Amino acid sequence: MASTKTAAAANNALFPQLVTPLPGPRAKAVVERDEAIMSPSYTRDYPLVIERGEGCMVWDADGNRFLDLAAGIAVCATGHSHPHVVKAITEQASRFLHMSGTDFYYEVQVRLAERLAAHAPIAGAKRVFFSNSGAEAIECALKLARHYRGPQVLAFTGSFHGRTMGALSLTASKSIQRKGFAPFLAGIVHANYGQKVEDIENFILKKYVDERAFSAVFVEPIQGEGGYIVPCKEWMAGIRDLCNRWGALMIVDEVQSGMGRTGKMFAIEHFGVEPDIICTAKGIASGLPLGAVIARAEIMNWGPGQHASTFGGNPVACAAANATLDLLEESLMDNARVVGEHLIARLEEVCDHTPWLIGARGKGLMVAVDAIDRKGKGSPAIRQKIIDAMYHRGLLVLPCGAHSIRFCPPLCLTKEQADFAADTLAEICATLEG
Repeated sequence: MASTKTAAAANNALFPQLVTPLPGPRAKAVVERDEAIMSPSYTRDYPLVIERGEGCMVWDADGNRFLDLAAGIAVCATGHSHPHVVKAITEQASRFLHMSGTDFYYEVQVRLAERLAAHAPIAGAKRVFFSNSGAEAIECALKLARHYRGPQVLAFTGSFHGRTMGALSLTASKSIQRKGFAPFLAGIVHANYGQKVEDIENFILKKYVDERAFSAVFVEPIQGEGGYIVPCKEWMAGIRDLCNRWGALMIVDEVQSGMGRTGKMFAIEHFGVEPDIICTAKGIASGLPLGAVIARAEIMNWGPGQHASTFGGNPVACAAANATLDLLEESLMDNARVVGEHLIARLEEVCDHTPWLIGARGKGLMVAVDAIDRKGKGSPAIRQKIIDAMYHRGLLVLPCGAHSIRFCPPLCLTKEQADFAADTLAEICATLEG
């Protein structure tokens, strides 16, 4: 297996450097304070206390330097604190911080909407609604579908659409996310992600929905929290055909997969399918809270006051998003494609040389592998051992699905950093005990 890792790498600013045991004393103190005051509903896989970030690197409170392969859950698309984004934020903040696009107008919001609409793979006239998050974008799309036709919609097992009540009613990723919050919205049915479209139609839609009130199918082009599952083109085309036959809207959740992460602006472009509505967020503003819904104009036809948001489309967030688009268009989207292909190839090599990993897959820099035990079964325990070991070697990764490890780094990741990650993963697996 090829290796580019050297002893000097740790001294290079583009690679990890650990100067204290993990977590260090300052990080421990923050974690203790956090545990005394913060909601216990937060999920933390290891005690990272970030102090600052630059590009793909972050420093903790004790001066340890990490290679970030998580990007704030696929949010920091342009890297941490990219100068172009920071400049745009600073300049906008010096003009005005807020004036609510719900009630007034500002050009930075209009310009962003025009650019997003131009990139969206939807023919004809389009309209855009801005929210504060991905969950809010999904809520907007769900309300829009109801307004357009009716309350019955189809979603998929393994899907994650958010934790607000409408989005949570669509979500079917982990039982803990839904535990204790029933009843959920009526009219939502679920099929298995990747299930034969013919079976979805015959055994679910024809048995459980009223075609007069069936308004939409919510689908992730690539499942995120469900395990970074990439469906085949034929299946996605089949979902589009199903929507056409039933007169339903095809709503694609690009909250995690959109904004250049897969090497295209939106992941649905890999499938040659045109949706009716796109929901996006996460990487859209390089870390500032923003989400967007892009829809065919004839669908987004509700009247004044039917849906709005005080902070959605905040001018500072819009400025950050415009700067993000500049960087994606200039080079980062292409870099995601090139480096992503390289990372997948390297992870395939690692899988070939260890009994603990299998199934390297993805598009662009939306990549995952599965952790398995000695019997070849998916293993959450092995996954956690690997994630913990990577943290203690200065690499930040996150879980997804039942036993997958995801790599969703900033889109400025280099091939050398991808090699370092793959080599470190191989070294960890070589010493792993099941």
